[in-house]
Amino acid sequence: MKAKLPDYTNLNRTALRSGFFLSDAELIAAGFIFVIKTNLSLMVQVVSNILSLLYPDVCPACGQLLLEDEKIVCLSCHILMPRTGYEQFADNPVARMFWGKIPLNAVSARFFFAKKGRIQHLIHELKYKSNREAGLYLGKEIAAGIQSSTFYQGIDYLIPVPLHPKRIKVRGYNQSEVLAQGIQSLLAVPLSTNHLIRSVATETQTKKSREARWKNVKDIFVLNEPGSLAGKHVLLIDDVITTGSTIEACAAVLATAPGVKISVAAAACPTN
Repeated sequence: MKAKLPDYTNLNRTALRSGFFLSDAELIAAGFIFVIKTNLSLMVQVVSNILSLLYPDVCPACGQLLLEDEKIVCLSCHILMPRTGYEQFADNPVARMFWGKIPLNAVSARFFFAKKGRIQHLIHELKYKSNREAGLYLGKEIAAGIQSSTFYQGIDYLIPVPLHPKRIKVRGYNQSEVLAQGIQSLLAVPLSTNHLIRSVATETQTKKSREARWKNVKDIFVLNEPGSLAGKHVLLIDDVITTGSTIEACAAVLATAPGVKISVAAAACPTN
């Protein structure tokens, strides 16, 4: 596509009407500026297309190339994601994990988690490959699920399950906080990382039994300013609920705030 050259005569006529006269050098410079401005969007598009060829965007869930209009996750994966629908039911398999242990208003996970499945790939991208976009996508999906649920109305604070500062330094961020940011982008609810603190750096929960998981997280969380959560409805957020040990430990600490109502939302849980 040829760039349209400016009409130098008109440029000088305009300048004369304004009381100025442009030299030949100034006319040429003005012409170049005119060409650059009028073709900047075309240049940006060309550069973007070249970068897409060299470094193509792929879907973190399936590894396929993303089409031009697809963002973060391909349309096929977005449609085929194994959603649980648990946010619409107070009695669901994830909520039952906590019955008789800790009083919770509502508990749900947005997706089923299966080995080598789409959700596992997304969560691994978030946790181990610094793909924050994958976490924001999952967070928005959580928000989309709970928005229409009667159990999750009137939330005052989003509280992600905290990581110890040492783990954040290694990973670069707290994956649960990234999920909370995705939720916040749709729900517009304050996000707090100051109330619930992890005071002890523990080993990873992966491959531990339920008993070992509970011992690993028992008494490692601290609640700051419990009075500021008095009578509030808080949403506790985690990436995956497996045995529920981490959520139980966090909720037990949050429950020390007078009259607090605790709901839980996670990105995923194991398939039944």
